[in-house]
Amino acid sequence: MFLQASGSSDVSKLMFIGSIGMITLAIGIIVFVIMHQRKVIRYHIQMKKMEADKQQMYLNASIRFQEEERQRIAADLHDDAGPLLATARLYLNENLVNQEKAQQLQSIFSAKQIIDDAILLIRNISHSLMPPTLKNFGLESATTDLFQKISGSGSLNASARFHDYRQRLKVEQELLIFRIIQELINNIIKHSNAGFIHLTQNTSATHMYIRLHHDGKGIVQAEFDKLNQMSQGLGLKNMASRMKVLNGRIFFEIDNSQTYYKVTLEIPKEPLL
Repeated sequence: MFLQASGSSDVSKLMFIGSIGMITLAIGIIVFVIMHQRKVIRYHIQMKKMEADKQQMYLNASIRFQEEERQRIAADLHDDAGPLLATARLYLNENLVNQEKAQQLQSIFSAKQIIDDAILLIRNISHSLMPPTLKNFGLESATTDLFQKISGSGSLNASARFHDYRQRLKVEQELLIFRIIQELINNIIKHSNAGFIHLTQNTSATHMYIRLHHDGKGIVQAEFDKLNQMSQGLGLKNMASRMKVLNGRIFFEIDNSQTYYKVTLEIPKEPLL
């Protein structure tokens, strides 16, 4: 009778301890799940903040670039076009009607030459905003023309070849791509000490690819991402912001042979963002 009572007591203790253990385990699992969910939520909040900061950085870079463009245009108009028009006005003042006919003709001719110079200056400013070759003939012609001019300078060998560009993108897209190519070339000429630059274009069913190869000093993707996070490097930020508008991607890499660098632009065949 005593043994039976003792056995029953041991079973009750084991059941109690087991219950406590199961409850503790359940509480532990619940706490772990809650903590993990909180960690996931914090991670998502952090990622959203980083993405928002990145978007703000792109926006700030774009705003700074546009403001610099406006200031440059304003300076060109003020410093160059303004004096030309003011000088032309001197020739066409109210005393013109009181001058001898020969002197009148000379004043009008001089004013016309000055006005022609002002028109040419304004046309050049306009072309810097939208190159006429790009507007009239497209990205392929504008890029080929740019590379021919670079190669013609004799400073380095430059060539461009478009393999499949039968259907043009929108003018806005072409301009963004052309500006990125210009910025890349400008950086290569200024910083890389390259002997050649070669550009190729290909397409797939959904994307267009532009690849720029050069044998100078370059950067790889990790360096581009690092520089893009810094306050300096407005040109790189402008490229990144333009690629964002194109909904595309840009890749910097070095060839396996370690002999040349390659920059790839991946642009979807779809409307701008």
